[in-house]
Amino acid sequence: MPYLLSASHIKLPYLLSQDKIMEFSREIFGPSFKNIERLLKAFKNGQVENRYFSNDLDWFKEEHTFAERNDLYIKQAIEFGVEAIQKCLANTEFLKEELPANELDAFFYISSTGMATPTIDARIMNELPFNPHAKRIPIWGLGCAGGASGLSRAFEYCKAYPKAKVIVLSVELCSLTFQRNDISKSNLIGTSLFSDGVSCVLVCGDEVSPELSRKERHLSFLDSQSTLMPDSLDVMGWDVKDQGLYVVFSKDIPTIIKDWLKPNVQAFLVENELKLDDITDFIAHPGGKKVIDAYHEALGFDDSMTKVSMNVLREFGNMSSATILYVLERFMQRGGNKEDLGLAAALGPGFSSELLLMRWT
Repeated sequence: MPYLLSASHIKLPYLLSQDKIMEFSREIFGPSFKNIERLLKAFKNGQVENRYFSNDLDWFKEEHTFAERNDLYIKQAIEFGVEAIQKCLANTEFLKEELPANELDAFFYISSTGMATPTIDARIMNELPFNPHAKRIPIWGLGCAGGASGLSRAFEYCKAYPKAKVIVLSVELCSLTFQRNDISKSNLIGTSLFSDGVSCVLVCGDEVSPELSRKERHLSFLDSQSTLMPDSLDVMGWDVKDQGLYVVFSKDIPTIIKDWLKPNVQAFLVENELKLDDITDFIAHPGGKKVIDAYHEALGFDDSMTKVSMNVLREFGNMSSATILYVLERFMQRGGNKEDLGLAAALGPGFSSELLLMRWT
């Protein structure tokens, strides 16, 4: 069973309180919405307290072309991605000694908030001493499901190559997609919720000795499941226009989760001869407070099962694909009892879900 050996995230340069962002949004959007005060309640109801950004608030008050945004995305994705990888490979909380970058066999890069060819992973490999033969697997466009999907693909890679050491790096600079002239409710809700995040995990095949590890227990991968809901392309994603990426964010997402997720999860668990009561740790992407509430209703989990996810949402906001890796890192820090089971879940454009079954070993 492939397993998780290390993880990291970085703190981006600008920490802003939700109150400060709400005041900024009142200033920007107030003239366009007659009911702005009612709409701004989303900033409070979402229970996000702080968010990190790659640029200061003044940057968002100015006009920026799509090209300017994307050039900045490339620059910052390389800078912050390098930092996160270095931290993951030398994180003394998880590792007894640093793992050299040239020992990595594959590099999964996850993002949906900027574009580059050559891709960001290639550019990072020019900054760090990677083995030039390392496999590159850039994955774009999976949105909030991307982090879990990257874990699934890394799990499958290490199952095929049990001696492999691979990293999954997620860089999401959601703030660079902000559209100050978009007066849709989707944009306002997105402004109340999304933030920037950078996270990295190290996944190893089961023939890689855990002798480098400082931890007694590790989360090992048992199975994964990807599911696409037919005819749901308009639920979540981007509209690509001349000015950049415009958020598509349906108000029906919590209802869809309640109706669709439970049978999806149950079918996955039944395939593994398990039921919901067998799950000890729920490693959930916290899409927002309403999404977490929908998890409770759909799966019957109480607040204790979503406490870690809720804390990450409160402290960082929704960082798209990176968020679940922040949640996962906290479970890795906390540890678990041998043989306890974990279920990781994330939802994204498509509309789609990614599920992973894990066990503490």
